[in-house]
Amino acid sequence: MAAFEIEEVEEAFRHYWYTGMIREDWNAWADLFTEDVVYLERVLGTMHGRETVRNWIVPLMEQYGEIYGVYNWHMADPSGRVVFHMINRRDNPSGEGVMDFPGITILQYAGSNQWSSEEDYWAEKLSVQQWQEYGKALKKYDPDHRLKRTRKDWGNGPGWTIGKTSFWDWPDRQRT
Repeated sequence: MAAFEIEEVEEAFRHYWYTGMIREDWNAWADLFTEDVVYLERVLGTMHGRETVRNWIVPLMEQYGEIYGVYNWHMADPSGRVVFHMINRRDNPSGEGVMDFPGITILQYAGSNQWSSEEDYWAEKLSVQQWQEYGKALKKYDPDHRLKRTRKDWGNGPGWTIGKTSFWDWPDRQRT
């Protein structure tokens, strides 16, 4: 395996996090992978190639635009391996609290601000429970909550892991 300066790996990871989890620019996020990336999504299977990942992630994140990723921790080493723990979060349509399920991702850095592999592992049973609870809360409190795409609780991570309070708060975003 190639050896990288840890600062380069850390900077690439922060850019990866910002582009996807904070900025939610899923086309630009897909561009952070090598053309021949291998992406293992534990529940959905293995994808090969940047365009396959793009064709999966862009419509998926549009469909589930109410969910956002909250940073918990990460570790990186000079081999380019980065492991991080995050929370997949939806704000509760009641306006009180959040609904979460955890996930762990393993990335392999390839240099030049690109990643050659990603493996995602998340708590499938908890995600189904969260989705069901969210659906009930939508009916009870706010059927249009999904369209608001709120991000009210980014957790207690470092400043670079904290985004805006709504997807729509970015100046280039327009509600459709």
